[in-house]
Amino acid sequence: MDAGIDQLWEEFHRVVNMSSRELSEWLRTRSATAEDEELPDRAGPQLGRRVLEILGKRKSDLGTDDVEVMRRVVDRVHGQRRGDLEPTAGDVHWRHRLMTIGHDPLKPAP
Repeated sequence: MDAGIDQLWEEFHRVVNMSSRELSEWLRTRSATAEDEELPDRAGPQLGRRVLEILGKRKSDLGTDDVEVMRRVVDRVHGQRRGDLEPTAGDVHWRHRLMTIGHDPLKPAP
């Protein structure tokens, strides 16, 4: 594994500041309706489910598609946040969109 992947792995785990459990619960909550609830493995947007899968992997088990997902998540979070990732209150919809990929703007980065 090259140094670029090591850096991406570290940054991904810095910007994804929700635990697997928190993200899983959030995706299920966001997908539930008054009439029904999605199956846990189908809850939430695809990108959020992929983040959850990656959180359950070891770095040595990453595939090419995992690396691309990690880059997308890191880029998206940095595109919408300051570099220091200090806890920030903002529009509730903005926060919820970021939470679907594992980043809660109200939580400090690890």
